[in-house]
Amino acid sequence: MSGVPLTGVPLTDAPHLRRTARRTTILRAALAVGLLALLGTVAALGGHARGRTLHLLPAGSTAIVVLDLSASVSQDTYTRIGATLSDLVSSNGRYGVVIFSGSAYEALPPNTPAAELKPFIRYFTLPVQQTPGFIPTFPTNPWARTFSAGTRISSGLDLARRLALDGSIRRPGVILISDLSDDPADLRRTGLTILAYRGDRLPLRVVGLNPAPADEEFFQKLIGGNNTITDARLPQEASAVSGRGGYPWTLVALALAFALALAVNERLLARVTWRHGS
Repeated sequence: MSGVPLTGVPLTDAPHLRRTARRTTILRAALAVGLLALLGTVAALGGHARGRTLHLLPAGSTAIVVLDLSASVSQDTYTRIGATLSDLVSSNGRYGVVIFSGSAYEALPPNTPAAELKPFIRYFTLPVQQTPGFIPTFPTNPWARTFSAGTRISSGLDLARRLALDGSIRRPGVILISDLSDDPADLRRTGLTILAYRGDRLPLRVVGLNPAPADEEFFQKLIGGNNTITDARLPQEASAVSGRGGYPWTLVALALAFALALAVNERLLARVTWRHGS
């Protein structure tokens, strides 16, 4: 018998192991399904983290962006403006752009492809530091000296409303990007303009640039309903504060734990197989 390889151990109660084998199979399948589900979720959320697109208006809308470039908008928020514009570019939608301070003008006509917003982004993006000891500064934008006196939010919203309702835009909507620091003399006009938006059923969304609490509360009451003011945090800031916008590392860790559990199950709890003797 020494030359015959041992291929099994005879068991008299092998049929009683079927229930244990079935339980092991179910555990293995559950771990595998859980791992696949987690990997799918990580892939989906990771894609959103890389491209943090702002879904501010209903699908299919053509937005008019109303950008506040008044003197009260500090350079501390310029990077946030750049990030918001980058989000809009990545959406591949179609936009118009209204720029305002004490007055407003149409910078891009409605239905302009999102890619045409790219030239604006460079004015709100810090260049790479080239010389040690010299902190880079934002490029001088063409509106800084000639256009930034005073703040009349109503002027930007009025112009955007006229463009949205001229009949050339299908499913129009307006996105206001502002620190919401309006001239006190303009507050009444701004309130009447926003009421006109509601009467026209024209969607208005607000992206706040570090607004003062009192200004945010004032505009939140005006826009009403479920139209909350979106915080223009950068992706890493949003992730640090509320877990939104960053890569889903918690799910990655959970997926690794599932993979490890599955490996341990396969290594230490491998199935016992048997066959009926002849």
